[in-house]
Amino acid sequence: MQYLTLNNGIKMPILGFGVYQIPPEDTEQAVLDAISAGYRLIDTAQSYFNEKEVGEAIGKCGVPREELFITTKVWIENYGYDKCKSSVLESLEKLGLDYIDLVLLHQPFADYYGAYKALEELYEDGIIKAIGVSNFYPDRLTDICLFGRKIIPAINQVEINPFNAQYPAQANMEKNGVQISAWAPFGEGKDNIFTNDTLVGIGEKHNKTVAQVILRWLLQRSIVVLSKSTHKERMEENIDVFDFVLDEEDMLEIMNLDKSESLFFNHQDPEVVELFNDLVGAIKKQMHNEK
Repeated sequence: MQYLTLNNGIKMPILGFGVYQIPPEDTEQAVLDAISAGYRLIDTAQSYFNEKEVGEAIGKCGVPREELFITTKVWIENYGYDKCKSSVLESLEKLGLDYIDLVLLHQPFADYYGAYKALEELYEDGIIKAIGVSNFYPDRLTDICLFGRKIIPAINQVEINPFNAQYPAQANMEKNGVQISAWAPFGEGKDNIFTNDTLVGIGEKHNKTVAQVILRWLLQRSIVVLSKSTHKERMEENIDVFDFVLDEEDMLEIMNLDKSESLFFNHQDPEVVELFNDLVGAIKKQMHNEK
């Protein structure tokens, strides 16, 4: 495994395992399989409703805690100073940990200023080793870097795949000293990404799968990337990306696939903001049922 150093000196694995959309009943085994396959970065979130199962896997995996890097994210419903702080402590309890390596604000809406202040204090108390944000577009990221914080975010986790490559966003993050991280590197299979002629051709050239080509492309851009599968053989395949290098021609061909548009949603679209407002209510109800 390769590591990157965040802006506070913490080392983070460059390739991790995400548990988004893995049902709670399948999460423990999936995380155990991922750790067995060699993953050391595990990424969950309050809104995934599987923090407890991630924690159970961590407790059973046999790998020393200090070798693991655990990320979770605060959902919008828990924004604001007081709610954010209490929700992170609740996540800590669900995970069964003494500290969390990285905590992110999941979406760029509502009182993220107050929530970020809570993360800063938890960081200063040693309960969180690094703090950051997720889905913050360049304007929002620059806003929180300049006006809303004492501590520069260590990470901004955003959608990145060959069809939405985020080159300008990465430049903005580098300017602000923030490490870029990728969710949905495979675009959840949208736009026939796994049968794209360019990606298939590059894969054949290196005797690798399209998924491996995409992951390698991200690693060579120094992007922390998360992949997900509930099949151990696919987990092992996705981590087997450190034995080849894409050449300049490969990187240029993939660059030419970029459409600079999300495959999912635009956070700057008012209708999407309304959609998230509705989603907050649905997730709030599920959180209540969990308790």
